[in-house]
Amino acid sequence: MELLKTMQVFIRLAELESFTKTADALQTGRPQVTKVIQELEAELGVRLFQRTTRKVKLTNEGELFYQRANAILNDIRDTTSMFNRAPVAIRGKLRIDIPTAFVHAGFMACLKEFSLEHPNVQIVLGATDRAVDLISEGVDCVLRIGELSNSSLIAKRIGHAKMITCAAPCYIDQYGQPQSIAELHQHKTVSFLSGQSKRAMPWHFLTNGVDESFTSPSGFTVNESHAYIQAALTGFGIIQAPGIVVNSYLETGLLVEVLEQHRPESLQVSLLYPNRAYVPQQVRAFIDWIPQKLQQVYAKWLDH
Repeated sequence: MELLKTMQVFIRLAELESFTKTADALQTGRPQVTKVIQELEAELGVRLFQRTTRKVKLTNEGELFYQRANAILNDIRDTTSMFNRAPVAIRGKLRIDIPTAFVHAGFMACLKEFSLEHPNVQIVLGATDRAVDLISEGVDCVLRIGELSNSSLIAKRIGHAKMITCAAPCYIDQYGQPQSIAELHQHKTVSFLSGQSKRAMPWHFLTNGVDESFTSPSGFTVNESHAYIQAALTGFGIIQAPGIVVNSYLETGLLVEVLEQHRPESLQVSLLYPNRAYVPQQVRAFIDWIPQKLQQVYAKWLDH
């Protein structure tokens, strides 16, 4: 078991590239992680990591050992899962990152329910619209809406979010509702600035099954999804957003859907997590639990 624990420490350090982050993830002290790696290197007679002031990187020998250690832990996990054992209380830290627009009552209620089911799990919630490097930042999983870039991450599809074009009643009272896509050019709209391209993200509409792209002639642009929705609620203009993040405002009438007949194709909602041989039990529990829960909470706005 001691060698197994050593290999788990080694794999976490290889993935997180930081003694401090590894110690935090394993809930131990940094000196203990350093000691384990030093003893492992001494026993193997090779240097597994190149250490700098900022990061630790695998050496060529470390890469080879990482591949073998991953395979061994995978085999051990599959073998031990054959035996039925009494359930053990799930514990540990769970680091999640979500788009800022998801920080609303519906999603937070989901997290609270998960926390009540697993009281020994410490949830660390991050909210950002930028791309997150799960490995270097020590994040266990992220929830994202939209097309995914190619990566080594595992993507678990949760569903497809309906996209809604909407505005506040105060805006509609002042400027009226657009009756066609062409009329949008005479309206005030709010643009969302992509964190990757630094350009305003185009909107999409469907006309007789054909996708039509629309670039907003906006005089108001934001780069954060919560601010994007707040701009609409205040009456700055029309926005286009996933129904799952504006559902409560639509249900209470604080936002009103426009151009419903031209709703665009739904966007994929995914849960992303690193491709590891060993996924901590608290992370696995959340990955298995959240897709079905979100389907229940957002049944009206989330297609399978």
